[in-house]
Amino acid sequence: MTIINLLKSSQNLGRLKNLVENLYASNRTCYSSYVKYAEHKQIEKIRNIGISAHIDSGKTTLTERILFYTGRIEEMHEVKGKDNVGAIMDSMELERQRGITIQSAATYTLWKDHNINIIDTPGHVDFTVEVERALRVLDGAILVLCAVGGVQSQTLTVNRQMKRYNVPCLAFINKLDRSGANPNRVISQMRSKLNHNAAFIQLPIGLEGEHKGLIDLISQKAIYFDDAYGETVRYDEIPQNMRTESTERRHELVEHLSNVDESLGELFLEEKSITENDIKAAVRRSCLKRTFTPVLVGTALKNKGVQPLLDAVLDYLPNPGEVENIALKEKEGEEPQRVVLNSQRDNSHPFVSLAFKLEAGRYGQLTYMRCYQGVLKKGDNIYNARTTRKVRIPRLVRLHSNNMEDVNEVYAGDIFAVFGVDCASGDTFVTDNKLDLSMESIFVPDPVVSMAISPVNNKDRDNFSKAIARFTKEDPTFQFYFDADNKETIVSGMGELHLEIYAQRMEREYNCPVSLGKPKVAFRETLTSPVEFDYLHKKQSGGHGEYARVIGILEPLPPQKNTVLEFTDETIGTNIPKPFIPGVKRGFYMMAEKGLLTGHKLSGLKFRLRDGMHHIVDSSEHSFCLAGQGAIKETFEHGCWQILEPIMAVEVAVPEEFQGSVIAQLNKRHGLVTGTEGTEGWVTVYAEVPLNDMFGYAGELRSSTQGKGEFSMEYSRYSPCLPDLQEKLIEEYQRSQGILPEKMQKKKKN
Repeated sequence: MTIINLLKSSQNLGRLKNLVENLYASNRTCYSSYVKYAEHKQIEKIRNIGISAHIDSGKTTLTERILFYTGRIEEMHEVKGKDNVGAIMDSMELERQRGITIQSAATYTLWKDHNINIIDTPGHVDFTVEVERALRVLDGAILVLCAVGGVQSQTLTVNRQMKRYNVPCLAFINKLDRSGANPNRVISQMRSKLNHNAAFIQLPIGLEGEHKGLIDLISQKAIYFDDAYGETVRYDEIPQNMRTESTERRHELVEHLSNVDESLGELFLEEKSITENDIKAAVRRSCLKRTFTPVLVGTALKNKGVQPLLDAVLDYLPNPGEVENIALKEKEGEEPQRVVLNSQRDNSHPFVSLAFKLEAGRYGQLTYMRCYQGVLKKGDNIYNARTTRKVRIPRLVRLHSNNMEDVNEVYAGDIFAVFGVDCASGDTFVTDNKLDLSMESIFVPDPVVSMAISPVNNKDRDNFSKAIARFTKEDPTFQFYFDADNKETIVSGMGELHLEIYAQRMEREYNCPVSLGKPKVAFRETLTSPVEFDYLHKKQSGGHGEYARVIGILEPLPPQKNTVLEFTDETIGTNIPKPFIPGVKRGFYMMAEKGLLTGHKLSGLKFRLRDGMHHIVDSSEHSFCLAGQGAIKETFEHGCWQILEPIMAVEVAVPEEFQGSVIAQLNKRHGLVTGTEGTEGWVTVYAEVPLNDMFGYAGELRSSTQGKGEFSMEYSRYSPCLPDLQEKLIEEYQRSQGILPEKMQKKKKN
């Protein structure tokens, strides 16, 4: 953006002032028509943050405002705006049409001479891996909550992800201008549902249509946002009618901090005067330790509260040097050794980075990376720690949504992208391959929905193969396989929307229309009670034979572990030599891929190998692998098996008059209503419903609530399915295998 363009409008004077300050502070140069943002700062002046929340909480709108106020973009556009432009971070055409975020998008900007790298993430549970890999590489996060919806289902998921990667966060209660906004209810939900030690550091001046500004409890000032776009931030005295409440809330803030921060706790107990700097320092210390969550308020759509939120990011969230990043040094036969990486922005330590996202760009595969240690320069050679393959880096870029800016080098703490690197998501890259270092990879949830997929026209098969190969590489939760029994191509994902989006992308990006079959649910098979086995595998046909005997117990795991498989070696002595034990384990895991009841995977089982026998000549690891498989087949004949199905945590928000019909619909779908919550004419119904019964619910809810209802669901657990469903699944499987079910056999006899 040029200074000339800014001067054309008097409304832009505030932004011009910010731009000039940034230019002066960092001694930057204004190139032809835009400002170069890819300048390398000291590590203290870098923040890597993510913006995460439930669907429709205002993440993308907030990011758009941040980019506008920092002078990164010239004008703001709405997610579902009438001008058909859409938010800058929703660069995909499908995102703009649907008004949702599908892919996480990275950008970087400057605020008060600090470089802020931002990743805007999706809210739908179908695209949860985008949030997962973003939080894996970020140092801090903004948890956005809707002032009306409060803590919702996906908020809980995002909170778990932040906890998994130990990411400090700020909370921002958005949409204070909406009817029914209640920040007090939201903060109480944060404390009860998320278990956060949370307290306001800001209070709203008015709610809904009366929302005028904020009160900063730490500095004890009122903040107002003037001009058409709220660019001028004005500080004033606290309104008379809010002074009592602000004093009480400030005291509450100090109490919450005193419980987790020793320095402030001593001042509080000794009743000494607590200054603004004391509170700020305590908030920062406790926020970095994740023992306290500061809560800010505002409305991004109405341009209030964004600049103080940016200040809070600089004040309270960590820079890359304040976060301990661990790599594992692996040696054969030894436990991996933990190595703390050095985040200083120099080349005194070898380069280490993590590839966290892959994307097919105009110039080939674009790999998003986070640099954790050292320096990488254009033209350097790096090694993939997993494959040990050496690659040369011809081009380094930093990203602003779908736009790129070339840089010559990147340092520890930077988020960047490279071209032409063949790798998988979660791979570690180093400049010194002798280090044997690898970063902890990214947690990938298992898919829950499968559908048959095929191109509408046979001539499009080449494009179909290219699309499948690209999308499965980019998104580890989108999986693909060929079902030889049913002669169908199957794709699996996190939900109906997930698979539907990829089907639409195949048509748009590869000119390959596809048809999706009826969704298939990822059922599992398990035992109801332990079964002992004693299986002998013996084969003699001249020459080297096969001999292996395994004795043990196959038992069910407790319900909270019914999605995993365990193998334990309880043998004593040399009846089964130790080199043959991995063969038994491999046989067990091979059989677990496809159960004999319905063809679904086995889970929730523990294989306890207690004894066995071997032959000095005929035994081998392969023999014991076959014996392990035979033992599982034996338990199928003697054991009592049941089918598990995924249960979803469903959250439905509707006007009060539709509450009865919504509960009736959920009951009809074998759902269990676990609670309801009402506020301002709306009610939220919480339920647990089998995924198999949730297909088509979106249309039914829309038609029964005049289009006003909305719902979200996420995976909760696996649970035994109903007997009639189990019988139906067994019959369908037997029919597909050409086996007549027992009922049909009896009819034939009669």
